Amino acid sequence: MTRQLHLNVNVNNSGRHPASWRVADDPLGFLSLEFYENIGRLAERGKLDAVFFSDGFDYGGPHVERPWQALDPFIPLTAVARVTQHVGLVATVSSSFHEPYNIARTVASLDFISGGRAAWNVVGTRTPEVAQLFGLEQLLDHDARYARAEEAVEVVKALWGTWDKDALRGDQRSGQFVDVRGIHPIDHQGTYFKVKGALNVPRSPQGRPVVLQAGGSPQGMGLAARHADAVFTVNHSLEAAQAFYRSIKSEAAQYGRGADEILILPGLLPILGSTEAEAIARKDWLDEVSGFERERLDLANSLAIDAQHLKLDEQLPWTKIEDAARSRAGQGFAKAVLDLAARERLTVRELLKRNPNGHRNIVGTAEQVADSIEQWFRGHAADGFNLNADYFPQGLEAIVEQLVPELQRRGLFRREYEASTLRGNLGLQLPWS
Repeated sequence: MTRQLHLNVNVNNSGRHPASWRVADDPLGFLSLEFYENIGRLAERGKLDAVFFSDGFDYGGPHVERPWQALDPFIPLTAVARVTQHVGLVATVSSSFHEPYNIARTVASLDFISGGRAAWNVVGTRTPEVAQLFGLEQLLDHDARYARAEEAVEVVKALWGTWDKDALRGDQRSGQFVDVRGIHPIDHQGTYFKVKGALNVPRSPQGRPVVLQAGGSPQGMGLAARHADAVFTVNHSLEAAQAFYRSIKSEAAQYGRGADEILILPGLLPILGSTEAEAIARKDWLDEVSGFERERLDLANSLAIDAQHLKLDEQLPWTKIEDAARSRAGQGFAKAVLDLAARERLTVRELLKRNPNGHRNIVGTAEQVADSIEQWFRGHAADGFNLNADYFPQGLEAIVEQLVPELQRRGLFRREYEASTLRGNLGLQLPWS
């Protein structure tokens, strides 16, 4: 079977660029279901695989300077499900604060009502202050968070498998509503969870929701290799992306998984124009609107240093930067940023212009962006991309109207959906076991 490029859109409130809310039609659109429904319709018009919602529990305090992920992702995703027929629906849920049964039931509910289009993005919360929102003094440490996350995934997948595909009968003539022989309760006794019983949501058309994961630490990569159907990653160079790709696929093989059973999807922020000059002007305009102060503070926080040490027209203060493993940001993000800055000897200003958000940024025409996508795809650095819009909805409109047709012209991307389920469109097998 011909290898197929996969594309999602990352729905991060008003857009990925820090200036997004200041140039948007409605700066408060991130609280509107119509805003997300429009994004879903656009994504489906572009035949994208899925819309991906990240999540968080805080609002970016103490100085709130841009929109945040305020709504529980299942609310806007349910709205998107109602106005679309094919596009997938990816919800981020933290295993740090949610019980496996709650996760399994909520994701399975979205999966069932959407006809098999739901996915769970597995994360462990790393923001210390959030612990107190849930009545805890502190978060688990990094290794324990991943251990809890892995056990949560195991239990959730087991709960999704408690119903056979034909256990729900609804046979009016015989009077049999459920064949209880097709329900298989679990009895899990683990380090973090004790779960006994069966899920109360039957199997969905895609067998079980898709599982996605993002994390560049050894523990994150191990969890992905064992359990994830797709992996979100941060890489800025072709060589680093190829190394990550090989590493994940190789580790997955150790668990008896084929290379096509796990998809690698790096993040990408394309800023598009009908000419290169037009794209550069758009990027310069957005940078001018935002300035770099918020981005400078965010970068300092991510690298675990005081912002006063980040001088815009100087290189990073390498002697003061702590090991990325101790960073409050994900290890994959911190490593990608530091590698980029060191490799190209960038000043802080240059780094922020190139990478205001952690993902690779390409400024240019649809043809130029497609050239890079094709190089990474054919070079086995990626199976697809988690696309970011500079601001919604215009940035996504540019992707759908300019980039997607160019990828279709090259035979890289679908012209029509292959299936009615997310698992089918991703080319993943149905897990009917």
